Amino acid sequence: MGNLIDQGGGGLQTVVKLESHVSERDVFILSERALAAIIDQVADDQWGEVKPEWFQTGSQGDASLREIVNYHAFDSAWVPDVLAGKTIAEVGNAHDHVKTDPACDYRPYSDAAIAAAEQLDDPDKIVHLSYGDFTAREYLKHVTSFRGFRAYDIARWIEVSTELPHDLVQGMWDELEPEIDAWRAMGVYGDAVPVPDNASLQDRLLGLVGRDPRATGGALTE
Repeated sequence: MGNLIDQGGGGLQTVVKLESHVSERDVFILSERALAAIIDQVADDQWGEVKPEWFQTGSQGDASLREIVNYHAFDSAWVPDVLAGKTIAEVGNAHDHVKTDPACDYRPYSDAAIAAAEQLDDPDKIVHLSYGDFTAREYLKHVTSFRGFRAYDIARWIEVSTELPHDLVQGMWDELEPEIDAWRAMGVYGDAVPVPDNASLQDRLLGLVGRDPRATGGALTE
């Protein structure tokens, strides 16, 4: 349920609230739409592929693309419950079946998560996660990061365009760049990868979190 530990990190803590011209809710919605758009491009014969060596899955280990996408559907299935203020005990295992559904369609879960975010009227309300209690706006930042970078990684894996929507890239940059030291201290991201001074904002964002935009193995941005 929005657990960035699966990107190779430890527990998350609340970081300094960022005042941005784009709300955390809107950036989250952009990230959901971007990830769904990439998943829509997965070919039938790609679902069984095991992750490439460079693809970070944390506790999922050598997962298949089907298992990775199902986990994202599971994560999105939790969003309405989390934003409604429900606890893990209240929800129980209601969404566990999603992780093993061999024909899981990501879109309905993504759409439901977006609808729940659109209805959020108090971004400072407290929500309950597996790793602690946070404001809703902080939770949305966590799950935005998870989706945004996974959209890039899955696109690279299945060899489609890795260019993310500019508004999403800008929103993620605005959220992450001022707080990157805190995220690194928590083990979510590694050291920065140097990029040219004239690099695109997306390449700068990837470098910021330790991804090399010049790496081979997929369709990279120009």
